[in-house]
Amino acid sequence: MTGLHHVTAITRDVQANVDFWMGFLGLSLVKQTAGLEDARQLHLFYGDPQGNPGSLVSFLVWQDGAPGRTGHGQVAEIALAIPRARIGDWLTRAMQQGVPVEGPSREFGAPVLRLKDPDGIIVKLVGTDAPDAGWPAAPARMQGVTLWSEDAPATAAFLAPFGYRPGGVEDGVTRLVSDHDAIDIRHARGFVPGIPGTGVIDHVALRVPDVAAIRAHAARLSDATEVTVHDRLYFTSLYVRDPAGILIELATDGPGMAVDEPAEALGRALKIPPHVTDDTDLRLHLPQFARPGEERRPMRDLPFIHRIHAPADADGSTLLLLHGTGGSETDLMPLAHGIAPRATLLGLRGRSTEEGSARFFRRLSMTRFDQDDIRSEAAAFAAFWTGALAAYDLDPARLTVLGYSNGANFAAAVMALHPGLIARAILMRPMLVLDPVPEADLSGVRVLTLQGAQDPYGPHAPALNDWLAASGADLDARVMPTGHQLSQDDPRAAKTWLSA
Repeated sequence: MTGLHHVTAITRDVQANVDFWMGFLGLSLVKQTAGLEDARQLHLFYGDPQGNPGSLVSFLVWQDGAPGRTGHGQVAEIALAIPRARIGDWLTRAMQQGVPVEGPSREFGAPVLRLKDPDGIIVKLVGTDAPDAGWPAAPARMQGVTLWSEDAPATAAFLAPFGYRPGGVEDGVTRLVSDHDAIDIRHARGFVPGIPGTGVIDHVALRVPDVAAIRAHAARLSDATEVTVHDRLYFTSLYVRDPAGILIELATDGPGMAVDEPAEALGRALKIPPHVTDDTDLRLHLPQFARPGEERRPMRDLPFIHRIHAPADADGSTLLLLHGTGGSETDLMPLAHGIAPRATLLGLRGRSTEEGSARFFRRLSMTRFDQDDIRSEAAAFAAFWTGALAAYDLDPARLTVLGYSNGANFAAAVMALHPGLIARAILMRPMLVLDPVPEADLSGVRVLTLQGAQDPYGPHAPALNDWLAASGADLDARVMPTGHQLSQDDPRAAKTWLSA
């Protein structure tokens, strides 16, 4: 039992990924799960309808994550097997649907089309003797992968004990073959090294029959290099790097994708790892998507990276969420869901950074702020606001801004610089950051401020409250018995205020 088990890559856009791998290629989504190591990371598996090893391509979802770079030490291409006579049909399909395509060409005697998925990952469709199931039909299985190695002979020698044998050399590529597929090794010495990130293939997994084989390989390999073994629920895995630094996984055939859901319903429901005891908050962090043909909310290209979570029983209200320093667009979603369970949640990611931490504007010290940055980001937010209302059909009369710390400060600044935009706001641990603060008419604007009694920034909160009141806002200013961090009293206070 030799050959490929699966390949794992990283995507930055779950909906575009589903549309390509399910919609364009026609593969089945056989598993969607929260990550076993990082539960906030969605993990999708595509393959044949049964989820058989050798057909599986999986993606870790880093929604709106930073792009990586393909280089040596990485898997560079995924090859899928199609009937040789269908090369022309796939070429036509790609051209009609605007999928980047090159070819056909010939590699090792077989016709090949090179496509790019939405992340730029190269997908080769290889004409083989696979049975023709008619048209259209998804690729039957994986045909191979291409590795970029600084030391191709060492990589080839490393793979030999796993059932791969020499299959020839062509145009600088060394081919290894099993009974089912091929691994191509391109000698890439002198090229740039790979960098992890979206649009990059993380690793390739090879098939082994059972856990006993995993243990035998672990014993053999651990004398020369570091290995780790993990129970991945659907298979047991061993991870090791070859002499050129390429991440190789060994994965058992069992227990298989049907271990936690019926075989006829694979991939229909999000599966939560057994160690997660409360999955409500987790589901709010994970990105939502629609299968091809299902109703969806198209995401728009707006000035801020953002995430929308729509509950099944949405009531038409919206909470727009602005995180604190170092947060993300999903950080406040569990809090917001507790305050308004039926509200649509729209989370933004701040565009300024401080030592890698996201913020909504730069600060010069703990209490001094970049005034020009505040004003330019507030103008970008106003443009986002206008675009989001139109793009997502949001009712401005039922929209509340919820901000924490830096996000609350930013919301208050927007209210000062663009009066009339925000009509209702919950500001948790806020302070006044504009200097000077402009005059603004906030008549009819409802604001709840939640100050922490032991918050080191607390002494700066009264100035904001005074300005809000003087500007005509309907202000409810409360002091919570806590510090800068939020407590259980905060969502209770916000919920009561919002429902009044």
